[in-house]
Amino acid sequence: MAARRALHFVFKVGDRGRSARFYRELLGMRVSACIFSLEHYTCNSGCLFLIHMSIKYGCSSPYDGKWSKTMVGYGPEDNHFVAELTYNYGIGEYRLGNDFLGITLVSGQAVSNAKKMGWPLKEVTTGVFETEAPGGYKFYLEDKEQVKQDPVLKVTLGVSDLQKSVDYWSNLLGMKIYEKDEKKQRALLGYADEQCKLELKAVGGAVDHGTAFGRIAFSCAKDELPKIEALMKKENQKILTPLVSLDTPGKATVQVIILADPDGHEICFVGDEAFRDLSKVDPNGDKLLDDAMAADDSDKWFAEKKRKKASA
Repeated sequence: MAARRALHFVFKVGDRGRSARFYRELLGMRVSACIFSLEHYTCNSGCLFLIHMSIKYGCSSPYDGKWSKTMVGYGPEDNHFVAELTYNYGIGEYRLGNDFLGITLVSGQAVSNAKKMGWPLKEVTTGVFETEAPGGYKFYLEDKEQVKQDPVLKVTLGVSDLQKSVDYWSNLLGMKIYEKDEKKQRALLGYADEQCKLELKAVGGAVDHGTAFGRIAFSCAKDELPKIEALMKKENQKILTPLVSLDTPGKATVQVIILADPDGHEICFVGDEAFRDLSKVDPNGDKLLDDAMAADDSDKWFAEKKRKKASA
């Protein structure tokens, strides 16, 4: 099997300004811009892939269906795991479930930044601090010097049946099992030693995705995508979006398939060759985000109408 890569996790954010402050000022991440990935892209429509991931809650406002996507991380998606922040202008908050349990990263600087900013921190084990991004998404910060190229260590997702999920991710999606602890009902999997890992942790019941449900993305060789689709069909596994080729003006055409694991976690696989072209860093990414936030009058519009933004 050709090398596969962990790419990003999608978050829905109701407060873009506070979210930008958390990821940039506290975590120390930066924004990059390029259509499709590692980007800040604001529009009312967009390419097929972005439309598929947008949410349209009819709330009878000029902001119906208007959204932006911002990619933030410690470096290019070629060799870093990043966060994709989806902001729907008319939505003020999302309900969290027990599906996303946190991202763990190594950054003594982030811990120091949080203390200086007065951002709530809780030491959960020696040298590991829990904090929350706006919207309630949990991050675990290891208070030590970064030694790896990418400080993002793992994404933790809740599962209802640990063995069933491990079988799915290892046997069907080809992940290596790095750790498995039956007593603590957790397992650590991944595609390569230096990549961000996937931690699965049993939640003691059904997995609730709330309305804030996210998506984890990976890349693989383009010629592996039809094989993944065929295997999922053979094993009667859920395919949310069958394999499709997406054209982006002036950029490479990328192939995408979106799956769902036994607990409904959304999983996106993209063709690696084209994706690398689409995810090139744009040095104007931070400015694009700042300009978009400065031009966003949605809060003012809702206040003037004496209305609250919708809760998803």
